[in-house]
Amino acid sequence: MANTYTQSYFHIVFAVKNRDALIHKEWKNDLEKYITGIIQHYNHKLLAIGSMPDHIHIFIAYNVNQLVPKLVELIKTSSNSWIKQKRLSRLKFDWQKGYGAFSYSRSQIDTVARYVLNQEKHHKKKTFREEYIYILEKFKIEFDKKYIFKTFDDIYEK
Repeated sequence: MANTYTQSYFHIVFAVKNRDALIHKEWKNDLEKYITGIIQHYNHKLLAIGSMPDHIHIFIAYNVNQLVPKLVELIKTSSNSWIKQKRLSRLKFDWQKGYGAFSYSRSQIDTVARYVLNQEKHHKKKTFREEYIYILEKFKIEFDKKYIFKTFDDIYEK
């Protein structure tokens, strides 16, 4: 076969460290545009992006020539530096370690994109933690609850 053809779609989710609500409405659109630029620079296609004060959802048509962990690392480190350089957060901003990456078929693109774009409406009914555990369970991913994105309260419960 002379050519190689691929088609992959990933929904990537990660949180602000300690799930602090540090992503403000005043600059969330600029953050989303910045992250879109990173994604496009590495030849992925952004399908949808939606940030909440304490986490972000990114849905992409994935370029298989780059590993998912490397892409997530580039998004996190670059956007973290950008937030600090622009002094957008009065508190120390960092992304939490870890992420979720979930694959979808072409037939699910519209459904997942709508889901990502409607995060504010969705989170009126379900917390991020509930949502994330639901996704893990839906994909039948084994997980240890102690490693699910920690909140500030989780740190002091021990």
